Amino acid sequence: MKSIRNSGKKTITLDEISKVYKLRDYHSLVDFIMDKIESELIEPVKSSGTNGKTPALYNKYRIKDLKVDNTEYENELMFNIHPSLKIDYYLKNIIQYKEDRKYILQLSNYISKHKELLNDSVSINERSFEIWNREKFLYKEGGLRILKNVGFSLHDLNIYETTEPLSYYSHHKDIPQNILILENKDTFYSMRRYLINTGRTILGLPIGSLVYGKGKGIFKSFKDFTFCVEPYLSDQSNQILYLGDLDYEGILIYEQLSAVFMDSIPIRPFGEAYVYMLEKAKSVILPEMKEGQNKKIGSLFLNSFNDNVRVEILEILRNNKYIPQEILSIRDF
Repeated sequence: MKSIRNSGKKTITLDEISKVYKLRDYHSLVDFIMDKIESELIEPVKSSGTNGKTPALYNKYRIKDLKVDNTEYENELMFNIHPSLKIDYYLKNIIQYKEDRKYILQLSNYISKHKELLNDSVSINERSFEIWNREKFLYKEGGLRILKNVGFSLHDLNIYETTEPLSYYSHHKDIPQNILILENKDTFYSMRRYLINTGRTILGLPIGSLVYGKGKGIFKSFKDFTFCVEPYLSDQSNQILYLGDLDYEGILIYEQLSAVFMDSIPIRPFGEAYVYMLEKAKSVILPEMKEGQNKKIGSLFLNSFNDNVRVEILEILRNNKYIPQEILSIRDF
């Protein structure tokens, strides 16, 4: 059946078999068909029906895949792959191993010859290039799937994820200083412009540096605050303040950020600015709060204010209104 197999066909008719192998005698054709069925090279397509002769033969046959000897790959998995990599999955899925083999061997070779490099923490793209000569392989080209298949983790590779660089402006480098995190970009730019042109205080409070929080993006970028900024900014004597929209989402950003970094970097609301926002809001029509906000705020934010201010904030929230921090402009500072 070699010539038929090479034709790329999945099925073959009785007439085609007779012609290809020149089996003009019917009994020779019967013997040939029975031998190939017994050898598991073909199987009858029963829906094709029989030819009506004696003994009867089916009119069409399915060409079965050749049994492949995978001993070479099984031995490679069992004896050549580094023992820290699990091989169970690929022993059961040799076809998949053949597809992933190049990358698994590269990983195994890296661990065997350069294991000491894993003692140093590097970025995910740097480690990816070290092992596979492809910086995006881990995240975008199947690397995570292969790691899972061999029971190896990102933790085992001793990598760290890079965050967006923290955007900040320092008006001076004195220690201690007040550092103000701003939720929104417009207010960051306005306050930066004000400090550059006017002086060191905002709403009566001395401010040394401004940090652009990018809304919820502050969680990722602020993780690296203590080692991605200059020493004068990370000095523990500094006071860190937060200012965002006066709505559920803005309050939650502050509370979650404060809770995460409470032990290492205490953060408090910029109370003077919030009070000014409330006062200014009395002369305008406040917008409706965005739909779908998580309203499960805690007490951390509200407890930073006196009773009168708390009542004002809660009243606005209960009326489904909010005060964007953009209510403040450069004329107010």
